[in-house]
Amino acid sequence: MSIAIPFDNSYARMPARLFTAIDPTPVPRPKLIAFNETLATDLGIETGSLDAEDLAGLFSGNRIPQGAAPLAQVYAGHQFGNWNPQLGDGRAILLGEVAGTCGRFDIQLKGSGPTPYSRMGDGRAWLGPVLREYVMSEAMHALGVPTTRALAAVSTGETVLREAPLPGAILTRVAQSHIRVGTFQFFAAHGDTDALQALVDHVIARHYPEIESIPQLLETVMERQARLIAQWMSFGFIHGVMNTDNMTVSGETIDYGPCAFMDAYHPDTVFSSIDQYGRYAYSNQPHVGVWNIAQFATALIPLMADRDRAIEDFTEIVNRFPALFEAARTARFAAKLGLPGLEDPAIVEDLLALMAEDGADFTNVFRNLPEARDEFVNREGFDAWARRWQALGPDTALAARHNPQVIPRLHLIEAAIQAGVAGDFAPFERLLAVMTRPFKAPPDAEGFTRPPSAAERVPRTFCGT
Repeated sequence: MSIAIPFDNSYARMPARLFTAIDPTPVPRPKLIAFNETLATDLGIETGSLDAEDLAGLFSGNRIPQGAAPLAQVYAGHQFGNWNPQLGDGRAILLGEVAGTCGRFDIQLKGSGPTPYSRMGDGRAWLGPVLREYVMSEAMHALGVPTTRALAAVSTGETVLREAPLPGAILTRVAQSHIRVGTFQFFAAHGDTDALQALVDHVIARHYPEIESIPQLLETVMERQARLIAQWMSFGFIHGVMNTDNMTVSGETIDYGPCAFMDAYHPDTVFSSIDQYGRYAYSNQPHVGVWNIAQFATALIPLMADRDRAIEDFTEIVNRFPALFEAARTARFAAKLGLPGLEDPAIVEDLLALMAEDGADFTNVFRNLPEARDEFVNREGFDAWARRWQALGPDTALAARHNPQVIPRLHLIEAAIQAGVAGDFAPFERLLAVMTRPFKAPPDAEGFTRPPSAAERVPRTFCGT
């Protein structure tokens, strides 16, 4: 077997209490489901003469590549607003980092076996969440949204027990880093300012070498999160589990558990089966974003010499989030309407109100303007809105660049998962091929653009654990 991965493992050189060095647990019969050759090339990974069997052994964790430094990261977090003092990589192991012309990236195995942070879990993943994250993350990348990526998916040949016996699988995830708000919270809660400072220095050197201070770090991370959430919402995306351990300081979308793209639009839409009170509903995402940033600010306070002054300064910074988000959201929706010089946001809000009233399909309305009349029950209301919009002289070419033809709809993902469980990965492969070209769907893409029928609708999503 010949493979060249340009590892340079900076996190493994951090203080040992930031992680636990641990190898993946081998699996009995790994088999390659998918391998992202384009991403591998971008990362500088040379697979040489490796065949599917070799790749399966590598990306199942059965074979540790030369230069890897496998480890599980420790972190804490607020989960649905409730503090959990220790979480960590309970079913994921960071193989190492690659550094090349395109930047520095983590390579992590998800579902690779138990770690000290598994909290009595088996450390495994079943096939469904692996296929879902592969499609969702690659679709988000194709949409231009900062996100983790999928490098490989492997079936393990073992059974995972959840609500029923299910086939096991492992996802190889790529990220600029896996450092989270919750990583900072863990060391702040333990009063470990040395580890906290080392983490700050590492994040600045790795992600933000242009900044020089902790307040700048807070402000930069906040700005990235505001833009990220605005992007999510411009595509009708609902993360579903915006815990502080699921917010990266790199500004990437991470942890595609109970996530979904909306079909019928409504601002209060919730899919996650565990989000009983709508904390992470579509319209609540910016509110949770600023709350999470406030927790990040709190975790940084112990490093400041004058803590009272820091609280004042950090509060002022965090209070800028709503304005940053609204500016980013307005710009995104203005582009979706082909109105780069939008002066009156009411044109956006009035369309969304009409869509919510009639349950119009989010993606198809924006993509098909001005021919979206049939999406509405209140067609006269839409006609009146369309006349206002057309009077503003929209740039339809601009709108087309910001409105995808296809999104990974839940019923399509579910169908691909069910086929995969039965051993047929053709629907997954076809779905992935279409979703990675969201702005230019193939001629036969009708099945990917239409909303689900009543029988196909998936009302709830579930986390992958």
